[in-house]
Amino acid sequence: MDNQAQAVHVVDDAVEVRRALSRLLTAAGYHVRAFESAERFLAEQDAEAPGCLLVDICMPGMTGLELQRRLVSSKVGRPIVFLTGLNDVETCARAMKAGAVDYLTKPIDGARLFAAIDQALRADRDARRIRAINLMIEQRIEALTPRERQVMEQVVFGRLNKQIAAELGTGEKTVKVHRARVMSKMGARSVAELVQLAARAGVAMDPAQRMPAARLSQWQ
Repeated sequence: MDNQAQAVHVVDDAVEVRRALSRLLTAAGYHVRAFESAERFLAEQDAEAPGCLLVDICMPGMTGLELQRRLVSSKVGRPIVFLTGLNDVETCARAMKAGAVDYLTKPIDGARLFAAIDQALRADRDARRIRAINLMIEQRIEALTPRERQVMEQVVFGRLNKQIAAELGTGEKTVKVHRARVMSKMGARSVAELVQLAARAGVAMDPAQRMPAARLSQWQ
């Protein structure tokens, strides 16, 4: 795995901890960026750059849990591994329930730390890939004309061409033309694929008409 392609963002108010973690992770082949506070991280981070967070729970100002809540509510979050000197079961439960990858207590076990970071980096790659696919689908839908969008929605509902023509007050041949353009612009080779693409974009459909896509895995 190319750890250099992603950054581990260390957020800890203790300078000695930041330095120690930075040395440890750099020696293990990770690209590291260190921040003295959650506020500094939010101000300086590049949200589009891949990576994960290694965050202290208890910090002056914004705490690790508050930073987690801020990122969860944003459009582009980051997987988080928490560090703490306190073995607080309640805090651990809150962090994990909110989606933390792991909750590590000091002194740090190196093997567990690396395993947690690798898991977080994989989660970040997966999330970014899914966001990229969803964005691609949204862009394809935006390229549809209003009439093509109407036809797509009817196709997703499972309607036949003659039914769509009656619904839209147009000819069946015209519907066939629009339908072919929809399939081409959406990059779908079957109605099942079109249904899955539409579902990922949030296009409403009748649950009874949803179909399993034969190649759904290609979109994941």
